[in-house]
Amino acid sequence: MNDSSRTVRIGRPGWGTRFIIRTLSVFATAYLLPGVELAAFTTAIWVSLALAVLNVTIRPLLILLTIPLTLFTLGLFLLAINALVVMLASDWVEGFTVHGFWAALLFSMVMTLVSSLMEGNVRAKVIRT
Repeated sequence: MNDSSRTVRIGRPGWGTRFIIRTLSVFATAYLLPGVELAAFTTAIWVSLALAVLNVTIRPLLILLTIPLTLFTLGLFLLAINALVVMLASDWVEGFTVHGFWAALLFSMVMTLVSSLMEGNVRAKVIRT
């Protein structure tokens, strides 16, 4: 087969791949940070699922309700919303404990960084035509 029959498509991985990456990033972030406790790897799966549900439902509502505050702080209040979502996930999932607002804020920032780095490694797909 020659090289002209290959196409490189760069895009987002599928939902399942992103879910696995998010789960691994939850596990890695909880391992790295001292203010976050995770009971087991299966708990990381539940945390990832809870964060996915909260990011689809509660987070947009919080963003909509706090638009003036977000504009006034030039978007920095979105970090507080992310921390609140992590704290809510901590209340929902047994075995996942976040010790305070600052730990939740740091968790959300580190998890986003780890997840972005891991997702960036699986973006390029080679498609044969």
